[in-house]
Amino acid sequence: MNERTYLSAPHVTELEEAAVLRAIRSGWVAPLGPEVDAFEQELADYCGREYAVALSSGTAALHLGLLTLGVGPGDIVLTSSMTFAATANSITYTGAEPVFVDCDDTGNIDPDLLEHAFQDLESQGQRVKAVMPVDLLGKIVEHERIDTIAEQYGAVVLSDAAESLGARRNGVPAAAFGVAAAVSFNGNKVMTTSGGGALLTDDESIATHVRYLATQARQPVVHYEHHHIGHNYRMSNVLAALGRAQLSRLDEMPSSGSPPSPTTAPPGTTSGSPLSSSSRPSPVSPATT
Repeated sequence: MNERTYLSAPHVTELEEAAVLRAIRSGWVAPLGPEVDAFEQELADYCGREYAVALSSGTAALHLGLLTLGVGPGDIVLTSSMTFAATANSITYTGAEPVFVDCDDTGNIDPDLLEHAFQDLESQGQRVKAVMPVDLLGKIVEHERIDTIAEQYGAVVLSDAAESLGARRNGVPAAAFGVAAAVSFNGNKVMTTSGGGALLTDDESIATHVRYLATQARQPVVHYEHHHIGHNYRMSNVLAALGRAQLSRLDEMPSSGSPPSPTTAPPGTTSGSPLSSSSRPSPVSPATT
């Protein structure tokens, strides 16, 4: 009984190795670059969105998404009780308060209880600023009801789609729901960039402001000038190259079977190249964002 069933062990092939080598040889090894630009466009197209902003983690995407939507101190954000800590952490980063709503039999937030939470808080004179539903283990939440309920109470929906990239609900891609959605490319997701995430939206102003905050809120001038508190949240060009290769194989990954075996290492090194060794499964938490 010592066998483990892994949530989603990284599946890395020679395609990813070639992509990373291409990025390194290009000289663009720092954050941003042509691979990031291409990855954002390809990711937006895959998810049925107008814009994607590649970031350092799914948590960063949630954090900046909330800030850009105006969530701050004194606000309430309703979210799922069944999730990883990063969901709640991103809310507290803004100074807002997370209020947890229990799940239904699917493990996702229960729309009936969500509506009850709105009613209960409203009766206490408290207004909910946003709803952050979580797609648990690849299952997309019931957005048809959740988004309607949120709209009735004047709240925006930021979808935590960290675990559902590649899934569809009634033909609609996971990250296409809500005013914006966050996805994760952590090592335990269906596709990975080693570490990383992205925010997706159809609103150009949201994408622009998230990019601004993610690059230290630097003004577009030659010298260093900052008018707001920013964050160092952008994805590197090398990791974006890895992401492009993974995204091109995403639809086949769930049925790809076990990760590729590590290659034979040169004498004096640990078995497996840096990429192939990372494809070996390791025990991970089920919902790291």
